[in-house]
Amino acid sequence: MRYAYADPGRAGTGGDVQAMLNESYPYYLGNEPVSPNRDLEVTDKYTGEVVTRVAMADPAAIDAAIGRAAGAAGPMRELPAYARQRVLDHCVARFRERQEELAMALCIEAGKPIRDARGEATRLVDTFRVAAEESVRITGEVMPLDISPRAHGYTGMWKRVPVGPCSFISPFNFPLNLAAHKVAPAIAAGCPFVLKPASLTPVGALIIGEVLAETDLPAGAFSILPARRDGAGLFTTDDRLKLLSFTGSPEVGWDLKARAGKKKVVLELGGNAAVIVDRDADLDDAVARIVFGAFYQSGQSCIGVQRILVHEDVHFAFRERLVAATEALKMGDPKDPETFIGPMISEKEAARLDAWIQASVAAGGRLLCGGKRDGAMLEATLLEDVPVDREVVCKEAFGPVAVISSFRDFDLALDQVNDSAYGLQAGIFTRDLYKAQRAWDRLEVGGVVIGDVPSWRVDHMPYGGVKDSGLGREGVRFAIEDMTEIRLLVVRTPA
Repeated sequence: MRYAYADPGRAGTGGDVQAMLNESYPYYLGNEPVSPNRDLEVTDKYTGEVVTRVAMADPAAIDAAIGRAAGAAGPMRELPAYARQRVLDHCVARFRERQEELAMALCIEAGKPIRDARGEATRLVDTFRVAAEESVRITGEVMPLDISPRAHGYTGMWKRVPVGPCSFISPFNFPLNLAAHKVAPAIAAGCPFVLKPASLTPVGALIIGEVLAETDLPAGAFSILPARRDGAGLFTTDDRLKLLSFTGSPEVGWDLKARAGKKKVVLELGGNAAVIVDRDADLDDAVARIVFGAFYQSGQSCIGVQRILVHEDVHFAFRERLVAATEALKMGDPKDPETFIGPMISEKEAARLDAWIQASVAAGGRLLCGGKRDGAMLEATLLEDVPVDREVVCKEAFGPVAVISSFRDFDLALDQVNDSAYGLQAGIFTRDLYKAQRAWDRLEVGGVVIGDVPSWRVDHMPYGGVKDSGLGREGVRFAIEDMTEIRLLVVRTPA
């Protein structure tokens, strides 16, 4: 039995599109589908209805998966580059064939508007395609060692080798592409892995597993295991795992790092990203990009625009245009291609952010637009003059709200951006090359985007943050660096 959902029509096709969810999904243990139960209910985040059920892994299954990953470390390490590339190329082809299915599954399980869901399905393909390219160019270097007489006759060279079995924990907001940013580099590097997808959005990761199971990866090379948080400790603590890569909240991420033991840890955590609009900016362009950056997928992005700093000379004009553009956004059923604002991931999260908004107004902030909630649906909201100690300014909102303030001095605006526990990405709208360079030099973030919002990302660039925003970098080439280690060879030529 399958649940069918009719799409009102894909832009440019004029036709109806149908996507199907299975009545239930297995998990993948050591490359094989396993269905011991149907314990995890997955809901349509817009209607609240249960649309499918997923098998849940218990600690015994997780232990067995880690054991199989450890057993696959040798065969994965010995897999030649062309064979790893062939696996990734297969995934690219199959994801393209199933792109609409993947997008609709994402639309349903995450409540992501269908246009955004199709964009993420495209990025899934891109990420695996880049990994296929990188799999055959994991290079090393020859090093002359004769820097002094004692090293005469010695030559060195180094190469990168797989670190071994990896543990991945991925979040609900980009359940396809953020899983891909862990899985694809691992295959390219030759690392077996176990993946725990978010319990709210497991289907996309399980479809990735379905495609991987079609390949000839060595037995035990991958496991994809939805699991309760209280039963998933082995993903973090088991010493057979040599790397933990976690994407999610700072509170959980730093706790996992403290319990991870000797393994390498990569953390992609939260943010309250800021954007600066200088007085020489093209205001219409800045408004269009900031509306996207703040409210794309209901603001549920760690690099979503949360703080907007506008030069006082253009503050009034910018604010009026931004409010008008925000009020024009369509909110509703994410399956409608005209919808821009869909539901938040749960009513609980929407109620939490609604409370932050009301507390900000009570503390003296001014509500410019939005601010109303109906269940998991929360209007795109703009606030102004909010005290800097309120949650919507100093914490991660992770929803459709942004706060506007004005500045007079560009360098002081940079200081305001840095006045945050987070440091993921920042955006600067300026035409001044010297200010752009100064922002790049001074901002305490992982990435500075000039002429666009901090929400912009392409999948091969180094991506990650500093301070409470995490450790390490994703982006396929840079993730491969974390999933490999350098092995040196020294050759002595006797006199």
